[in-house]
Amino acid sequence: MNSQATDAPRPTGRAPHFDVAIVGAGPAGLAAAAAASDSGARVAVVDAAEQPGGQYWRHRSEAAGVPEGGEYHHGWKQYLALRARFDSGIAAGRITYLPSTSVWMARPVAGAVSGAAGASGAAGASGAAGAGAGSPGPLASHPAFALELTPAHGGGPSPVPSIRAAALVLATGGYDRQLPVPGWQLPGVMAAGGIQAFVKQNGMLPGSRFVIAGTGPFLLPVAANITQAGGSVAAVLESASLMGWLPRAHRAAGVPAKGIEGAGYVAAFIKNRIPYRIRTVITEILGTEHVTGVRTARVRSTGETIPGSEREITGIDGVGLGWGFTPQLELPVQLGVSTRVDVDGSLVGIVDETGLSTVPGLYLAGEITGVGGAPLSVLEGEIAGRSAASSVLGAQGAVTASERRILARNRGFAEAMHLAHPVPAGWADRLTPETTVCRCEEVSFGELGHAHTELAADDLRTEKGLTRAGMGWCQGRVCGFAVSCLSAGAGAVGAEAVPSAESAAHSLSQSAKRPVAQPLPLSALRDLQD
Repeated sequence: MNSQATDAPRPTGRAPHFDVAIVGAGPAGLAAAAAASDSGARVAVVDAAEQPGGQYWRHRSEAAGVPEGGEYHHGWKQYLALRARFDSGIAAGRITYLPSTSVWMARPVAGAVSGAAGASGAAGASGAAGAGAGSPGPLASHPAFALELTPAHGGGPSPVPSIRAAALVLATGGYDRQLPVPGWQLPGVMAAGGIQAFVKQNGMLPGSRFVIAGTGPFLLPVAANITQAGGSVAAVLESASLMGWLPRAHRAAGVPAKGIEGAGYVAAFIKNRIPYRIRTVITEILGTEHVTGVRTARVRSTGETIPGSEREITGIDGVGLGWGFTPQLELPVQLGVSTRVDVDGSLVGIVDETGLSTVPGLYLAGEITGVGGAPLSVLEGEIAGRSAASSVLGAQGAVTASERRILARNRGFAEAMHLAHPVPAGWADRLTPETTVCRCEEVSFGELGHAHTELAADDLRTEKGLTRAGMGWCQGRVCGFAVSCLSAGAGAVGAEAVPSAESAAHSLSQSAKRPVAQPLPLSALRDLQD
């Protein structure tokens, strides 16, 4: 926590009330906000970034007036259309946008959604919320959720420290899932998504020559963006064989836009002469003060390296690693949402076809219901935003037959993608006792192994208590998945690549359960209203 003192006056008066609050302004959050606003609801959108778009549509600073042509993006026209609806809602006073703001705690408060359903009119915002403020309506005395806010960066209080809403849509997205490898703590090693975000926001590169490694289609746009920005890619290393697509080709055919997108990457790889090596992994990242190269090897389906396949790639100054994504579940878990382990090993929230979670009045959209890409997130956001508004205003928000078909196709594609690009077996056998697993607290694979074998640490929470893994700045967001696997004895050749669904659900839910979801000034605790 940041204990920085502040001379700012303590906020007084009631927290602003809204019909629908939305957390996140990425593909799902933008779509949810637009849909809820179009339905006539008064909406609050809370987002940690300085401008809408999320990680997927992160772009250069609008405040600096830098022209953005969308050259690093897919679906840029869709973003512009959503942004137009979003901006229209702000101009009309239906959307209150709170950028550079994080939700550090979400909780149910007095009142129930069932009491709000069927009521007419919108609860107006009050206080310092800006656009959308007005006299509290009939729902304002019966809010269902309280969101406590803090600045996303720096100290001091949030201009609007707390809001209330009758319905809540969480669209918090996810972050890159990582597996440790010897040398990955060296400067120059980044998450694959981090490299892409750097390029999209700055129009430049955090290096000049890269190796991109991991699994999944996401590695392709990262490499393509690097060449677009003037860099070069020595190799893209995919741990899967791609044969896993063969029995699932019909699911890929159901989403032809993905095939067109993939063909574009093939053309980019040929044009820029980017080697794409399947069933190949990094076994060690080389360098002393900065990454200078990598050692690689081909692997069998069992995870064993193939003797004689080892090689070195040198002359690089950047490595991007990506093993899929981890949904950001702190807020859903705070609110008591039931979870399950998805086919890719991620913990996700359980929802119905409208996005309604197991908590009344709480909707989830995007990656936190299952990692499936931006088009699926946008559709889920549209449905969840519309449904949330309808639940408050008493209108109909049914899912159409067309939406059901598109949802099914995209979810089928996502499942096929996860099964074709699994976390590979044998990744833990390539670690040494000195390999750093938790980079924040500098906890090694050897220390984790000792806690597992000698002290019976068989879940993430126990490993955290015995070794400090996951206690640092990222709070396990980077190392949590790997520590969960290692504590369950997974990852070695001859063992499962990831824990069983039951073990993973127990371990990962412990990691996601945080009473304080984001760093905050101590003054925020002092100013809690109830």
